[in-house]
Amino acid sequence: MTIDIHSQKILIIDFGSQYTQLIGRRVREAGVYCEILPWDLDDNVIKDFAPSGVILSGGPESVAFDDAPTISPALLALDVPILGICYGMQALAEHFGGKVEPSAKHEFGFARVAIEKDNALFNGISDHAESGKNYLDVWMSHGDKVVAMPEGFDLIASTESAPIAAMASESKKIYAVQFHPEVTHTLQGQRLIEHFVHGICGCDSLWTPENIIDDAIATIREQVKDQKVLLGLSGGVDSSVVAALLHKAIGDQLTCVFVDNGLLRLNEGDNVMQMFSDNMGVKVIRADSEALFLGKLEGVSDPEQKRKIIGNTFIEVFDDEAAKLKDVKFLAQGTIYPDVIESAASKHGKAHVIKSHHNVGGLPDDMAFELVEPLRELFKDEVRKLGLALGLPYDMVYRHPFPGPGLGVRILGEVKKEYADVLRQADAIFMEELHAADWYHKTSQAFAVFLPVKSVGVVGDGRRYAWVVSLRAVETIDFMTARWAHLPYELLEKVSSRIINEISDVSRVTYDISSKPPATIEWE
Repeated sequence: MTIDIHSQKILIIDFGSQYTQLIGRRVREAGVYCEILPWDLDDNVIKDFAPSGVILSGGPESVAFDDAPTISPALLALDVPILGICYGMQALAEHFGGKVEPSAKHEFGFARVAIEKDNALFNGISDHAESGKNYLDVWMSHGDKVVAMPEGFDLIASTESAPIAAMASESKKIYAVQFHPEVTHTLQGQRLIEHFVHGICGCDSLWTPENIIDDAIATIREQVKDQKVLLGLSGGVDSSVVAALLHKAIGDQLTCVFVDNGLLRLNEGDNVMQMFSDNMGVKVIRADSEALFLGKLEGVSDPEQKRKIIGNTFIEVFDDEAAKLKDVKFLAQGTIYPDVIESAASKHGKAHVIKSHHNVGGLPDDMAFELVEPLRELFKDEVRKLGLALGLPYDMVYRHPFPGPGLGVRILGEVKKEYADVLRQADAIFMEELHAADWYHKTSQAFAVFLPVKSVGVVGDGRRYAWVVSLRAVETIDFMTARWAHLPYELLEKVSSRIINEISDVSRVTYDISSKPPATIEWE
């Protein structure tokens, strides 16, 4: 019998913090399902959600502002445990009659918190013990602070700059902390989250890869029944996991279309076909469309125009292949939970514009498919864990991001087959040496870029006038900011030497040491 993995769940109220999705990931890592919804959602939605507990996120606002986000009385009417984080703590204090004031200065960074009273949230958690008192190493980020607790609340933690760093009303099952347990800088943050969702809210660890797969298979079979499903397979993590999951659920009812646009990595098309068609027995149609894509890109140098051409041509090819198939009712997509949160299509959230995808998200309305989106509840790290549980290779599941338009945005200026072939080889050498030096998984994203300029070089006794390739490697957590990776000189030297010696059309290799901002990660 399939376990109901949604029977116990946490509602996360988003007050606009940059860390809100991290809260969701920490709860999921504790094995508990959760959803992130905006602070001003309808009372009926709150009631219908019926959570086992509520977490109030941080946020950039001040509770002193007239239009500041507030706590809905419907949340308190649920009579379930509540954990307020940063702004969530201040909102709770304000709601129950406490006092919040601006701090003398904005506090951002490391702090040591003294635990002042035994309580269910901090029970057994400590980083240091001095003079009979336990301390936690935490991360602060706030401009306001609680200066007077509401009646019925106890002080449970303090710092020198924030004397009320955490408070609790055990009778109301309300807990609040000024610091951020969701970030890794708070060393015991995950344990604190686990204490809340397991010990205080009483949730079991039902949200596991195995249970998620079982639930997804049951849901897919119930939705699809005996109908056929079409999937645009890109070779990326999301679409690959969807393919593996659908194949496990409905077998031959699934047909994948893999569009080879001539802008993929070295041997990418063959590798995708081998993995899914040959090894897994998935039905995959390979549309070899290199000539079509390169023909449409001829003479085009503007990066945004290149993106649009590649995206529209993908849709055109996919549409043509789909039209050849009979009786296909469902279209599968690799939509994941951050897309749902950020997208205007989100059921409850505010409408935000997100960048257009290269996949089937832009298919024409008249295709009249019903959508199957088995990953729409999952964060990226959960998708990767699912991929491993489904038997996909580690190196495929955990490989670096690859842009939708492929090498089209890593070739500066006009895209030509000659350029793409050179770049493919250079990129493959870079990846091979990163793996060999055990640096691939230490970087978040690495790739080569083709520069359409020629430089003089000397190879052997001969003069070479050939193209320039730049290498790019960055370290990042959220891809919003990134630092260039400090790769060893010996590694860079080896990569450069191999590229120049093995690719006769390259005379010079450079390394990009720009961080984001001001640069972007991709060069386009």
